[in-house]
Amino acid sequence: MKKLSILLALLASPAMASTGLEFSLQNTNFVVLVAFIIFIGILVYMKVPAKLTGMLDARAATIKAELDEARALREEAKSILATYERRQKEVQEQADRIVGTARDEALSAAAQAKADLKAAIARRLASATDQIASAEAAAIRQVREQAVSVAVAAAGDVLSKQMTAEAASSSIDDAIAQVEARLH
Repeated sequence: MKKLSILLALLASPAMASTGLEFSLQNTNFVVLVAFIIFIGILVYMKVPAKLTGMLDARAATIKAELDEARALREEAKSILATYERRQKEVQEQADRIVGTARDEALSAAAQAKADLKAAIARRLASATDQIASAEAAAIRQVREQAVSVAVAAAGDVLSKQMTAEAASSSIDDAIAQVEARLH
């Protein structure tokens, strides 16, 4: 097949297209044709097309390997992105739960603080009421003691003015007798 293609290439050359077939070295077209055929022959003999094909095949294999690696990296990046998005969603859900828990705890703490404040106010109110009652009782007791002392003083004045020495002596004797009767 190669030989047939070389023959057809020779037949289609510009040298054949000229006015006639002149196989002389003075015909520049013929010389160029012969040089071209020799050049092609040297290239084929040196297996340059096979080497070029091998190099192109190696380059194609390298490109294919790079494309496969790029596809693998793309798939890995997609999986990493999916993992990141899933983790981000989990973290967002966890943050929402934490915020909800903190809100509930804050509301609970506020309710507890209100209850504690009401209890403290009730204790202080009860303490103030007790202090007022105690002060009131002390004031009443003090007024009674003052009234008793004033009454005793007034009674002493009245008795001292009405009492004579005989009546006082008789009154003292009666009091001693009463004390003596009570003690025995």
